[in-house]
Amino acid sequence: MSAMRRSSAVLGFVWICALPLALAAPTLPVAPARVDAEVQTLLPGLETLYQQIHAHPELAFHETRTAALLAQQMRRLGFKVTEGFGKTGLVAIYENGPGPTVLVRTELDALPMTEATGLPYASQDPGADHSCGHDLHMAIWVGTAATLIHFKSAWHGRLMFIGQPAEEAVQGAKAMMDDGLYTKFGKPDYGLMLHVRNDPAGRLTLKPGIWTSALDNVQITFRGRGAHGSMPHESIDPIVMAAHFVTDVQTIISREKNPAKFGVITVGSFQAGTAPNIIPDTAVLQLTLRSYDPKVRSLLLEGVKRTAAAEATMSNAPPPEVLVTAGTAAIENDPAVTARIAATFQTIFGSAVDAEPADADPIAASEDFSEFQVGVPVLSYELGAYDPKVLEHDKAAGIPVPVNHSPLFAPTMEPTINVGIRSMTYAVINLLQGR
Repeated sequence: MSAMRRSSAVLGFVWICALPLALAAPTLPVAPARVDAEVQTLLPGLETLYQQIHAHPELAFHETRTAALLAQQMRRLGFKVTEGFGKTGLVAIYENGPGPTVLVRTELDALPMTEATGLPYASQDPGADHSCGHDLHMAIWVGTAATLIHFKSAWHGRLMFIGQPAEEAVQGAKAMMDDGLYTKFGKPDYGLMLHVRNDPAGRLTLKPGIWTSALDNVQITFRGRGAHGSMPHESIDPIVMAAHFVTDVQTIISREKNPAKFGVITVGSFQAGTAPNIIPDTAVLQLTLRSYDPKVRSLLLEGVKRTAAAEATMSNAPPPEVLVTAGTAAIENDPAVTARIAATFQTIFGSAVDAEPADADPIAASEDFSEFQVGVPVLSYELGAYDPKVLEHDKAAGIPVPVNHSPLFAPTMEPTINVGIRSMTYAVINLLQGR
């Protein structure tokens, strides 16, 4: 994710929403103790896998080593694996008799940043870091597959485990869909994913309805006329145009958008000029637009284009180039699937489950998992990954707990991997059994 939910580092009471009585105590096809025992046998190997992936991160559409490592693991479990799908992604299929198809996704890519945790298995590439938690997701993904195969007598149907590239670039899911994911492997009946965050390790958070924000990345190139810094009258200054735009574009949020609706415009990059005495020809801005409501999304896009054009007109400059470089819709968790899985989670994990109501605030971050939800009921949920003792210490000391995308983000392997595997295993079996 390109940014995470509110920082939830403060330990406290976990509110559990009331569920219908029919969902309060679902029948579990496999006893939790048996699943936990199986997961315990897998943990040493999965922790090693996690550390290997963490130490060797790969950026978007360069995840060749990572994908090959996961493909090897899945083939050992008996999955039929297709590599190089969606450029550097993989698709692993396991057939276990007639029944629904459940898609389970993990991301493969790291972030272009330098790690500063000092961990013994820290990134060996100073230009890449798994500070979003995708390395944990991959270990959980492999562990879930292994656990489901071990208990395959408890379910029937089809597993579609996908390793998606370039989530951080918001391009990998689209690349897999453009390659014909549902045409070549069949459209799944359900889709599942999880994401770690800096909550206490093992806490599970889920809600029905809108879960993440829509995202649009926009690049704007203002074109002017270069000149010597001593002769500004001979120029059309693109830096002045771009600077006015940075300020003026925020009036879309403050004066055009309904204050009750979520919407954010962020200018994250401003590149122009090479020397203090040169007025350049161009200035290039990169923006991120976020929203929940499709109408707000359209308002932001139209407003950005209109404001950029107006700045150029006021400067008597050529029209700017406005390019939407990536975009994805909001994830919308299916209410029925969310209720079913929440009931199962509460039966197994009790007060560690935070089942939020539909009107709770969604996550302001974005996720291109939404590309897979076309006609497919999906559930995305969050998993706490920070040692509670670390959280308590930092809270007492007034130290901000590192969030995802921080160079100091250092989740704990346990019980994060354990709870991640058990929760996803039961979610999959629940859907395959039609419970």
